[in-house]
Amino acid sequence: MKKIILLCSTFIIFNCNNAKGEKEETIALEKQISVVKAPILNLEQANKLAELPLHCINEEYPNRLSQTLGSDEDLKPPTVLHPAFYGCFDWHSSVHGHWSLVSLLKQFPKLDRAGEIKDCLLKSISKENIEAEVAYFKGKHNKNYERTYGWTWLLKLAEELHTWDDETARVLEYNLQPLTDLICEKYIQYLPKLNYALRVGTHSNTAFGLSFAYDYAKTTNHEALKTAIKDRAFFFFLNDKNCPMSWEPSGSDFLSPCLEEAALMKRLLPKKEFKIWLSSFLPQLKDKNYNLEPGIVSDRTDGHLVHLDGLNFSRAWNLYEISKGMPEYNHLKNIANQHINHSLPSIFGDDYMGGHWLGSFAIYALNTSKL
Repeated sequence: MKKIILLCSTFIIFNCNNAKGEKEETIALEKQISVVKAPILNLEQANKLAELPLHCINEEYPNRLSQTLGSDEDLKPPTVLHPAFYGCFDWHSSVHGHWSLVSLLKQFPKLDRAGEIKDCLLKSISKENIEAEVAYFKGKHNKNYERTYGWTWLLKLAEELHTWDDETARVLEYNLQPLTDLICEKYIQYLPKLNYALRVGTHSNTAFGLSFAYDYAKTTNHEALKTAIKDRAFFFFLNDKNCPMSWEPSGSDFLSPCLEEAALMKRLLPKKEFKIWLSSFLPQLKDKNYNLEPGIVSDRTDGHLVHLDGLNFSRAWNLYEISKGMPEYNHLKNIANQHINHSLPSIFGDDYMGGHWLGSFAIYALNTSKL
């Protein structure tokens, strides 16, 4: 009888402990998947974000030219070499700084400095300045200049102008068109020669370069560019499986190789086919308890370490893109919100190493959250 009582007691204790464990596990799970407040881009926020590119697009120094010198004659100041896009430390940051201003002004016509912004854009993207930029790209040593990161942001700027219903936008789009056309030609010529995708977390990432370029091609019905992008993207990525998300991020990433690829394929594949492809490429994303910690920046005065704030924004816009129109992946939006909220407060009053470019990444992530 004693043995039976002991057994029953043990059974009761075990069940109590088991129930307690299940309850603790449930509480922990609830904490893990708690809803993070979605970030909102409003007029107040837009005014703050506009200050970042306004501060840098006319800031000539410090400046990283990434220039190949053919002779002493090529040694000229940034304002001469790149009269349209000389500020913001480097050419591509200046380009997406201009994109930032266009995007904000298009969404919020009553920005505090709206008139000043329009004047600034008209001064930068003038017919003469763009002719000089085109001439630079046609130089003997500059054919690969800013390939493909700067190229893709130039097309994103062109797309933003194209979709802005404003008289100023029509002038700017017309002025920019020769450079836009040249970049499209460069993409179409380059992609068939690229035998291997660049799967890195920085500027030359192939999937990122193709994503924004495809957005432009789709928006403007540029069939030749769309075809070139689809052909190469499918060649590179269609049979990819089990992308190693656990390897990310590297120490100076501002792009996620896995998520950039997934967001590109979301653009290119029909939904049914994309779901099959994604289940094989990143099967863990379908788990509603999937967690992805934001990248941690240890020193925002370090131009490479601060890249991880950019990673948080780009991860967010890719997660929004991947989950769009697919309810079974809605939990990814929560992770995206978490990433934006982690880095957004840090970019205001930031060191110039981050301040000259991070605003653009924040704006694009916030824009994508609304789609």
